[in-house]
Amino acid sequence: MDVNQIIHHGAHQGVTGSCHEFYLTETASVLVDCGQFQGRDVEYNDFDRRVQDIDFYIDNLIGLVVTHCHIDHVGRLPSLLLAGFRGPIYCTPATAQLLPLVLADAMKVTRFPYPEKVLSGVQSQLRTLPLDQWLGLEHGWRMRLRNAGHIMGSAYVEFEQEQKKANEGLPQRVVFSGDLGCKNTPLLQDPTPLEYADTLVLESTYGDRLHEDRETRQQRLKSVIEKAFVDKGTVLIPAFSIGRTQELLYEIEDIMHQDPDWRKMTVILDSPLASQYTKQYRRLKALWDEEAKQRLADDRHPLNFERLHVVESHQQHEQIIELLRSSGEPAIVLAASGMCTGGRIVNYLKALLDDERTDIVFVGYQAANTPGRDIQEHAPGGGYVVLDHQRYEIRARVHTLGGYSAHADQRELLEFLQTSVKPVHNVRLVHGEDSAKKALATKISAGGYVTGDVSFV
Repeated sequence: MDVNQIIHHGAHQGVTGSCHEFYLTETASVLVDCGQFQGRDVEYNDFDRRVQDIDFYIDNLIGLVVTHCHIDHVGRLPSLLLAGFRGPIYCTPATAQLLPLVLADAMKVTRFPYPEKVLSGVQSQLRTLPLDQWLGLEHGWRMRLRNAGHIMGSAYVEFEQEQKKANEGLPQRVVFSGDLGCKNTPLLQDPTPLEYADTLVLESTYGDRLHEDRETRQQRLKSVIEKAFVDKGTVLIPAFSIGRTQELLYEIEDIMHQDPDWRKMTVILDSPLASQYTKQYRRLKALWDEEAKQRLADDRHPLNFERLHVVESHQQHEQIIELLRSSGEPAIVLAASGMCTGGRIVNYLKALLDDERTDIVFVGYQAANTPGRDIQEHAPGGGYVVLDHQRYEIRARVHTLGGYSAHADQRELLEFLQTSVKPVHNVRLVHGEDSAKKALATKISAGGYVTGDVSFV
């Protein structure tokens, strides 16, 4: 399979907007994800939907595969339906459970027209596909979803041409990685190893760096919380509503469980959407990894512990901000959005950025030209950040814990290429900044991980 038979409609010249069209034949194609652009990848301003519209021909589409329900992978789905797509939408059962919550929130933020009609359409077009189960498609191809270990329900997708190659005895296989998660991630099972791929479209978000190990990152998080406890300050954690929030709650519960004195610390979950996702994660406990299941068996509740306070209303939100600003009571606040581009975390930042007792902990990727990236880059020099068109001085301490990223690092991406059946032939790198793609491409080529080409746009 020539990689030219894959057309990228997003995440090929940046990190966001994942959308890849795979042609089974000259006139029949499947779309893999349909994500929203964010940060620098947005060509216009945040209130202009033109960049989020569908600007490609869709009449060839016989289906859409959703690898997982992060907004940069599903945010343009409403626009796809508005453009006339009525084909099946394939995803795992867990993704099908979470997807309506994501889309409803996204359409509310963007004031997308006819949200009820869109959600009804999505529900009617959803086709759940359990992991590791082949599904026959048209034109002699079949498809399978495999665990990606990124968030609950995440998958990578394999397309296989059922007619075998005469010279190798194996079906031709094209694989889209979606977003690959880290090994040993709380709650989630590790990504399923790759068997082989003639063509692999591989994410490269952290293709140029290595993460901290889990023990180190938890110890660093504990140190930040301990300092806030002594200083009577607030730890602000901008966290994506799905995935990182639940992982952080899991590890904060473990930190507090180890030391009874720490159980006096209040943990505030201030995100309506994250609260809903956390409830769904609890309902999906059958999919948790063995460590998490053992904690449940030990009568621990890692996503619903005693000192966890869930903010129910905007009035409570405002009251808590004022309390934290004036009382000096130590607390940990988890709020969206993860890149500080909106949501309730912005109000906390406005109120507490200039307080030296405040600690801001970034636990996920911060795209270029987002407030989160600006805070990361400008904080060391006592700089400022612009929030809602106003400047705010940064006196808070700023930390970045790379080990909490939902994305595999360079080592884990290379390990994914160490296949069990035969080597990968061609690799196309997507979902990464140029520096990350170049670094990963160099490592892949130098290490002899593929027998053919490594390319990116």
